[in-house]
Amino acid sequence: MIQIRDEIASDVAARERLLDACFGPARVLKTSQRLREGRLPAQGLALTATRGETLVGTVRLWDVATGCGRPALLLGPLAVDPALQGVGLGGALMRRALTRAADLGHGAVLLVGDAPYYARFGFAPERVAELAMPGPFERARFLGLDLAPGALDGALGVLHATGRLAPLPEIAAEAAGIAARRQAA
Repeated sequence: MIQIRDEIASDVAARERLLDACFGPARVLKTSQRLREGRLPAQGLALTATRGETLVGTVRLWDVATGCGRPALLLGPLAVDPALQGVGLGGALMRRALTRAADLGHGAVLLVGDAPYYARFGFAPERVAELAMPGPFERARFLGLDLAPGALDGALGVLHATGRLAPLPEIAAEAAGIAARRQAA
């Protein structure tokens, strides 16, 4: 049986292994990672899926703001164990994350991802037409979703991180992991 629950500290190593398996070590080179580095996920918005004791899925959302100061969440990464892809776990994680974000009062979610996959959840490139990432990104894969009606109306500019800073030991561990992955890439 698969259970979706809040991420706990002991999930971190397994989550990183899953992300490497799904996206490879070059994942840390992406612009989205620049908005996550040194930050904690948005409060209450780091979820994992487990089957027994094994972590088989993860999704996190991060506090960001648009260039004009409009708050939003950046979703990612969403990952499911390759052996379980195609059975609906990714969709279940997405629905849980979006519902929780809305329940917590967040107005909008942004992401860089596969447009046909995320369209079924309501994400659209038109919602981010006047927004940009703080580095290279594929415009056609940059998508937005209003959780509250009109939350992204008039939003413009380059995204920047606004989330809580991670404690120093966590930043050091993250930096060491990123350095190792960059070297592998």
